Amino acid sequence: MKFVLAFYGTRGDVEPGLAIGRELLRRGHDVRMAVPPDLVGFAESVGLEAIAYGPDMEAWLEVTRNFWARLFRNFWRIRDVQELLREAREPGTRCWAEMSAALVSLTDGADVLLTGMSYQELAANVAEHRNIRLATLLWFPTRVNGHLVPNLPPPLVRSAMTVYEWLVWRGVKKAQDAQRRELGLPKVTGPAPRRIAERGALEIQAYDAVCFPGLDVEWAKWGGQRPFVGTLTLQLATDADGEVASWIADGRPPIFFGFGSIPVESPTDTIAMIAGACAQLGERALVSAGWTDFSNVPDTEHVKVVGAVNYAAIFPACRAVVHHGGAGTTAAGLRAGVPALILWMADVQFMWGAAVKRLKVGVARRLSGWLRANQPTPLRPANSSTRSAAAATLLAGSVIRVAISRARAAYSGARMVRRSETSDFSVVVEKRRATPTFSRLTAAPHMN
Repeated sequence: MKFVLAFYGTRGDVEPGLAIGRELLRRGHDVRMAVPPDLVGFAESVGLEAIAYGPDMEAWLEVTRNFWARLFRNFWRIRDVQELLREAREPGTRCWAEMSAALVSLTDGADVLLTGMSYQELAANVAEHRNIRLATLLWFPTRVNGHLVPNLPPPLVRSAMTVYEWLVWRGVKKAQDAQRRELGLPKVTGPAPRRIAERGALEIQAYDAVCFPGLDVEWAKWGGQRPFVGTLTLQLATDADGEVASWIADGRPPIFFGFGSIPVESPTDTIAMIAGACAQLGERALVSAGWTDFSNVPDTEHVKVVGAVNYAAIFPACRAVVHHGGAGTTAAGLRAGVPALILWMADVQFMWGAAVKRLKVGVARRLSGWLRANQPTPLRPANSSTRSAAAATLLAGSVIRVAISRARAAYSGARMVRRSETSDFSVVVEKRRATPTFSRLTAAPHMN
């Protein structure tokens, strides 16, 4: 079969698609990838043919950072939120026609188009135009449900998700309408997720159901259309793994700090804050730079700054992990059985922070608020006991002792996907050959 995989976003968004693509290729399928321009090299490094798809990620990340800062000041104003969504989407909608043309060309002769969460509307239109099977891969419960946010009545959660889905649709409606006209498709009058579900497309849930209790029961009515397959990752070794493992072995297990793809505004101040707090508490810190430039920040005896590392290899040796709340990083921490402090910035990261709190395996804070509370000021110098006490939220014995046991118990009891299957979309397909879902994936589609 010929598969086209279109994934836009950060490395964490794209890696599940690359994992699937590599496994499909190993099984003898024809695989072509569409990824952001600055991740084409990453795709090619794992043996996949890839084209540039959408704007450069760095520009998009800057827009994202500004969006969330403004949203939390205006979240109750529907008109303002709608305008913010439109502005946040602007770099992508500006490239919408170009992305559509690239995907139309890439899907020539394809049997299946698999898309990630970003630009699934665009991909769905291309699949409809090509009259080929569509599948989506989702790394958190983005479809309307009542279990996304804990401690809220399910009907309220469903209503909020429905409104958000409508706001997103309105934000891309102009670009989507133009695309559909160009492709000779009729105008649509509602959000893409509903049409995708009604079409019978496979909606792969690439996370573990244990993180959202009750969701698998609510979605049982969908049968095999929404399978839970666990977090998908390449688990690639890095050049730094050996050195980092040696450094960890030389002392007390460190606290891992990672901030993902969104750059930290003040790297020097951030490292100083981490170093000061850890020194006062007798801890060591391992800081993963991500997309932040820490090149001018020197190592100290108890703080080591590194580039990319293999979380699957490094996290089990850490005392705890502090990170941004990405789906892959959260899953890696849970699978390692270590407690977490999630410093979230965006909505999806907030959801993963809520999931960690619900499982009682860590705590979550908003990143900007945490940094403001802990960075030194003229009235609160760097050796302030206030900052040390705030950092101790994560390091407190109650969090460490309880979270380690709870993390391991919760995740060992969950339905986990074996490593041989975690990069295997074709396992989902091949196991379903005799089912209606597989027929929907491979048979000639019926368009509504």
